[in-house]
Amino acid sequence: MPSNDLQSNSQKSISQKPGRTPMPEQPPKIRARNFLEVPLGYTPEMARQEAARCIGCKKPLCVTGCPVNVNIPAFLKLIADGEFAAAARKIKETNALPAVCGRVCPQESQCESKCILGKKFEPVAIGRCERFAADFERANPLVEKSQILSKNGKKIAVIGAGPSGITVAGDLILLGYEVTIFEAFHKPGGVLMYGIPEFRLPKEIVEKEIDGIRRLGVKIELNQVVGKTVTIDELLEKDGFDAAFIGVGAGLPMFLGIPGEDFNGVYSANEYLTRSNLMKAYQFPDYDTPVVRGKNVCVVGGGNVAMDAARTALRLGAESVKIVYRRSRNELPARAEEIHHAEEEGVEFQLLANPKAYLADEQSRVRAMRCIRMTLGEPDASGRRRPVEVPDSDFEIETDCVIVAAGALANPLLTKNTPQLELNKWGYIVADETTGQTSKPRCWAGGDIVTGSATVILAMGAGRAAAENIHKFLSGKAEN
Repeated sequence: MPSNDLQSNSQKSISQKPGRTPMPEQPPKIRARNFLEVPLGYTPEMARQEAARCIGCKKPLCVTGCPVNVNIPAFLKLIADGEFAAAARKIKETNALPAVCGRVCPQESQCESKCILGKKFEPVAIGRCERFAADFERANPLVEKSQILSKNGKKIAVIGAGPSGITVAGDLILLGYEVTIFEAFHKPGGVLMYGIPEFRLPKEIVEKEIDGIRRLGVKIELNQVVGKTVTIDELLEKDGFDAAFIGVGAGLPMFLGIPGEDFNGVYSANEYLTRSNLMKAYQFPDYDTPVVRGKNVCVVGGGNVAMDAARTALRLGAESVKIVYRRSRNELPARAEEIHHAEEEGVEFQLLANPKAYLADEQSRVRAMRCIRMTLGEPDASGRRRPVEVPDSDFEIETDCVIVAAGALANPLLTKNTPQLELNKWGYIVADETTGQTSKPRCWAGGDIVTGSATVILAMGAGRAAAENIHKFLSGKAEN
């Protein structure tokens, strides 16, 4: 369809009550037993059709809903006009990881929630269009190297190669800084590599996005545990770095503190997903990283991590997978799309239930979970109704593998070895909400190590803000 027809259609979109252009997916029964990506992506025709639904608002509220302020109407128009690589470059003006964000960002509660079209109809599928543009540019290949300012002689140390650290590095390298990322694992990417499963975010895509940062000149030092192999003070005082950014995430697993958590077959979601994703346990024995492949798996929690763990367990051969969550369906914190995909694939939901203890056989292998029924009382500090135990309602669920997805805390390894760094009562770094500045001179922080577990795009937004403030400080335009 010619682009002028598409634009004409977009102007008529409200009266025509358009629906979204569906994205093809693997059938549930097939995908539940493989690790291939579930959504198959738009064709060029689908992408143009969907992008043309944008009505080109004079005041695009969708941009205000994006933590990195992508010029959404501009890139959608480029897609509608068939300028796919140009659309990807427009996104990359403020977003270093569009192929990632198009897949895992909660667009429904951010940019798409602000879409004016969504007031009467379905909002434009901004995330799907973003994914298409980034994939098209990479696949064809049409990726262009960004313009870099002349070197200014100043060095930046970035601790952690996750979303916030990659964003800081990508922004500052373009401004002429020498940037080195120090990553504790053997591969960069942070949660993108160890946390999000292959079927939701293929690792090849993450690696290619990070390769783009390397091509700009960013150095990435792997297997460097800052706080153990080197300290931030040593980086700043001995190694000549002018500033440091901490983006190490929240990688300390949380358990429930109930009996039996040390039994064989009881995992934190952090360990379970790291074994499967980063260490390729799903390809055992080709990769020597075993993981318990339970037949009856229980996942404790209701967030996106719980959905990832449950769907991974299915793909590792489980016959039954249950999500055990102490509130009702309305309070599930996971994205609606992830819940929908999990249900389609056969994951069961045991709602209004909470574990009290794990039971084991004579070899100390978990064999059952003792739970209690819950009911919802008055709202708590989070605004959700507080779960309350129902007396004498204990019951057991047979299980040979339990995955606890109850959240994560700040790993103290770096922070306890960094003097002058103020922490809050949960062990997270205290940083200015606008600039990312910490109490330690020449040190900024952002992402989950500041906010606690949040989203990829929020971490990237924090990285972008910190990069801007670091530049202002080192160029003499801001005070630390």
